[in-house]
Amino acid sequence: MSNNRRDVIRMSDDELIDFLAAQKSLQVGTLGHDGSIHLSTLWFAIVDGKIVFETYTKSQKIVNLQRDPRITVLAEDGFVYEQLRGVMMKGTATLVDEPSAVHPLALEVLARNQPEIPLELLEQAAEHMASKRTAVIVEPIKTISWDHTKL
Repeated sequence: MSNNRRDVIRMSDDELIDFLAAQKSLQVGTLGHDGSIHLSTLWFAIVDGKIVFETYTKSQKIVNLQRDPRITVLAEDGFVYEQLRGVMMKGTATLVDEPSAVHPLALEVLARNQPEIPLELLEQAAEHMASKRTAVIVEPIKTISWDHTKL
C-alpha cells in the first residue's frame, strides 16, 4: 500500500474518537514470559482521553503487564475489505490496583457498557469489583488507524 493510500484511509483525530466511542470490545495484547503474545478481549472506557479497562488482578494479562508494561490494543469492525475500520494503539500500561482508585475506573467501564443498569447498582458492582481487580490505563506511544470506507 502506497503512502498516498495510507494517508487516505487514516482516521482524523475526531474520526478516531468517534470510532472508539462506537466500539464495545477491545482486543488486548500483552507479552508472556516466553515472548509470545497473550490476547484477550475486554470491555473498555475512555477516561480523560485514554483507553481504560479493568480485569482480575491475578489474570495473566496483569501478571504480564507487571513484568513488562508494553501493551497493544485493537478495536476493529467490518466484515468485507471495503468496510474494514480499526484503531491499533501501541503503548505502555499504567496499573492501578488501589481499590479506591480502581472503583471509579471500573464504574466508567460498567456504565459505558451496561447503560440499561441503574447507576446505584453499577456503583455497588464497581465497589465489589475494585477489591479483586486492577485497572489498566493505556498510555499511547503510537496509534495506527484505518477506514477502508474512504476508498
